[in-house]
Amino acid sequence: MKKINVLFVCMGNICRSPTAEGVFTHLVNEKNLAKYFSIDSAGTHAYHIGDAPDLRSQKAALERGIDISHLRGRKVVFGDFEDFDFVLAMDDDNHAILMAACPPHLQHKIHYFLNFAPQLKTLEVPDPYYGGGQGFERVLDMIEAASEGFLKHLHDNKIIG
Repeated sequence: MKKINVLFVCMGNICRSPTAEGVFTHLVNEKNLAKYFSIDSAGTHAYHIGDAPDLRSQKAALERGIDISHLRGRKVVFGDFEDFDFVLAMDDDNHAILMAACPPHLQHKIHYFLNFAPQLKTLEVPDPYYGGGQGFERVLDMIEAASEGFLKHLHDNKIIG
């Protein structure tokens, strides 16, 4: 069985995208669907390669029972467009960077993550890096909603059973 390869992408890969990786991994584990997925995260910039997620992201996720402390930042590489079935961008800037870097025949793989949470009425997960703790909670709320919506999309479109 071929796994569904999912890549979450933000700018530095220390706040939003590792949070999304952790939340989505937690969700598929809860639903006993882990065997269907390979999940990763990356950044469009090389600011934090090898770094753990921001401590505020770790704290906010851990308060919801999700440990992301083991994740490490990496930069998107060209091979990711071949290797991943879904490349999920957190905002306009990262979506544009991904589209510009991706070969045209693979651009159909790139989506805004919040496309899967239309009830939020935005396509952008805000970067909480320069804000206070409330920003990290808001990001978690948005990512949880999009994770549920993404999983529903995969089920509704018979990508998973």
